[in-house]
Amino acid sequence: MFCQKLQKEAAPMGFPPFPGDLGQKVIQNISQEGWEAWLGHQTILINEYRLNMLDAEARKFLKEEMEKFLFGKGSDIPDQFTPNE
Repeated sequence: MFCQKLQKEAAPMGFPPFPGDLGQKVIQNISQEGWEAWLGHQTILINEYRLNMLDAEARKFLKEEMEKFLFGKGSDIPDQFTPNE
């Protein structure tokens, strides 16, 4: 499949990552490798912004960032983030 995120042919995911229209859009346009890149970025956002995933606003924020990361111009890394070396 052609991955919209990676802009190359890549292995597809086996199933939608969540239900609904957005889940279908992701499985039809994003490869397994592209999804794994999002999961890594999502972890950074959750940790750096100390998001509580029980909070509806935090989930809404992550959904918006996911759409930017996968289908838009990208989701920014938090300023305070420093990768482990």
